[in-house]
Amino acid sequence: MHMPFRGRLKLLVASLTAVILLTWLYLLAGNLENGRSLLLSPCLSETPEARVLERAVLESRVREMEEENRQIRLQLSQLQGTAGQPADGGNYGNAAWGASADTGPEDVENTAEERANHTECPRSPTVLKCELIHVACVCAGHNASRDVVTLVKSILFHRKNPLHFHFITDAVANQILSSLFQSWMVPSVQVSFYDADELKSEVSWIPNKHYSGIYGLMKLTLTKALPSDLTKVIVLDTDITFATDIAELWAIFRKFTDKQVIGLVENQSDWYLGNLWKNHKPWPALGRGFNTGVILLYLERLRRIGWEQMWRLTAERELMSMLSTSLADQDIFNAFIKQNPVLVHQLPCFWNVQLSDHTRSEQCYTEVSDLKVIHWNSPKKLRVKNKHVEFFRNLYLTFLEYDGNLLRRELFGCPSHATSESVQLQGALEELDEDDQCYDFRRERITVHRVHLYFLQYEYTPTGDDTDVTLVAQLSMDRLQMLEAICKHWEGPVSLALYMSDAEAQQFLRYAQASEVLKNRKNVGYHIVYKEGQFYPVNLVRNVALRNANTPYVFLADVDFLPMYGLYDYLRKSVVQLDMANTKKALVVPAFETLRYRLSFPKSKAELLSMLDMGTLYTFRYHVWTKGHAPTNYAKWRTATTPYKVEWEADFEPYVVVKRDCPEYDQRFVGFGWNKVSHIMELDAQEYDLMVLPNAFMIHMPHAPSFDISKFRSSPGYRYCLQTLKEEFHQDLSRKYGAAALKYLTAQRNI
Repeated sequence: MHMPFRGRLKLLVASLTAVILLTWLYLLAGNLENGRSLLLSPCLSETPEARVLERAVLESRVREMEEENRQIRLQLSQLQGTAGQPADGGNYGNAAWGASADTGPEDVENTAEERANHTECPRSPTVLKCELIHVACVCAGHNASRDVVTLVKSILFHRKNPLHFHFITDAVANQILSSLFQSWMVPSVQVSFYDADELKSEVSWIPNKHYSGIYGLMKLTLTKALPSDLTKVIVLDTDITFATDIAELWAIFRKFTDKQVIGLVENQSDWYLGNLWKNHKPWPALGRGFNTGVILLYLERLRRIGWEQMWRLTAERELMSMLSTSLADQDIFNAFIKQNPVLVHQLPCFWNVQLSDHTRSEQCYTEVSDLKVIHWNSPKKLRVKNKHVEFFRNLYLTFLEYDGNLLRRELFGCPSHATSESVQLQGALEELDEDDQCYDFRRERITVHRVHLYFLQYEYTPTGDDTDVTLVAQLSMDRLQMLEAICKHWEGPVSLALYMSDAEAQQFLRYAQASEVLKNRKNVGYHIVYKEGQFYPVNLVRNVALRNANTPYVFLADVDFLPMYGLYDYLRKSVVQLDMANTKKALVVPAFETLRYRLSFPKSKAELLSMLDMGTLYTFRYHVWTKGHAPTNYAKWRTATTPYKVEWEADFEPYVVVKRDCPEYDQRFVGFGWNKVSHIMELDAQEYDLMVLPNAFMIHMPHAPSFDISKFRSSPGYRYCLQTLKEEFHQDLSRKYGAAALKYLTAQRNI
């Protein structure tokens, strides 16, 4: 009985020794080959000092393994000493080793993908300090333009390198983004635009079911669209958010083999496996396929291998059986890679964490520090299903509402190409005297505010008779409640400039999207002027609205006035009757006010006059600022049946209809005081006839006083600077219009 047991013991010893040796070799080989365990850092092998440290860590690990072997041998010797005394349950005392065997290799297997997407080492810089990074994006329409801004903010927040953005755009996105970047004035950022219409013929022959339409195929044309001397570019979808420096992604180009031309992350859904539903037949792909939300394109090599012809041949071949693409350019990229797998460089999946439903995205990260790029590639966007979606949503909202002015920081040590606008601005700043009591007012005049035109969908079809009129106004967050009422009173086009912070702009967006009235009005252009500085640049904001009116005539109003019902049609008729196309006229719309928040709005002039007599309505500001509208001559208006001319008087500030090419508002006037008065004065200097319309009116609705009027009333310094600006305006008017402008100075002195 003793000999068979000794034989079994020898066999056990031999087996355990083999296990120990194999385990030690596995760990040693894994550390030497990959250098990617948590103990041996991949970042440490780049310098001689790092290699010495790596060797020391390896030797320490070997000593640990030897100590483990010594402990096991000790256990075995104890086992031999008790060979005739079997342990309870027949385990022969190896419970500790069994536990180690259960946890070791299994944990390695379960966390292999997580370890591949996680590192705790500091990253060594692999991109030169001032190396220019090129980023391309296809953008079309109003909504995509908003998405691009959030994408750009996330890139600018983390970046340490100069950037060159290449946008393939339709006419709408071109207008929006070119204006935005010109006014944003971010140092060390270049922007180029390419007309998507010129590329449509390259892809219009491809049937596409994807919601992105023809623009979803444009990335296939980048070797042709982008400059021929551009060697490589990062290509991004608009629904991307960066959580790290884009230079880390740019550095991966250096890891490409000589044959690799495209860098992509594996698709994290089962789409290309073809098992999502019965008879699901996706385009051919390599394994799970690749997602094209983030692409590294080695343009120079792609051109060399004849990319344009190759993707065309691939698309033509597959379309014979597939009939159309379902995922736009992604289907064609994958079919091409299936045929040419040697050309693709697979990126770690944290470079494109795809947040569509039912993806494997959770395997791409174990910690927040692992996240690199978040891709909202589901039509549901922020409503997608993911157990960490709240974290991702908050990260996205951080950049969505982040103050873009804070991203205008210089890259120290990197030369920045100065634009003519920035040079002009710098010169104007240097001319200012910081000891001037009115320095802040003068500084505000030359401040360049970011402007995002057409923040929401806008559609306008010109009328054929050239009589159309746009209502032009400006507002801030505290007047937002007036928008629905104005839209109900005015059915014509509207150009509104909104002075808001980035966060307030998003509040406005949610408000507009929730309003049935605003959602149904596509002929209202909303233009965001982003807040900066301590004053409300009211005339700058007005000018943004004025410049972006698309009709021959404009009605210059304020947002807290409601126009009479039918005023739009009445003004169009008046434009013809008064021959405004061939004369210089400013049509005055008489202004009234109510002190009641709830008003039964008059439907006619007769009804208004009745309410005026009853004390329900008043002529505008008759009790606090009579001079502002007294020249309208309300007594004459009561009985007038035809338009009548009035003369300019000091402090006259009526609301008028003029040609769109009228003088702009003088931007030196900020906050409260003289912002409209100065404009009417210049209209008169240019010999506009002021014609009061007999059957038109508008009513001012009550609201709390603005912050600026409170500053005017309480600050002697504010009033002093306003008076100084008035005098300087008069001087400028005299220089511009000569002796004809002397009457304004005389009138002012007689007040």
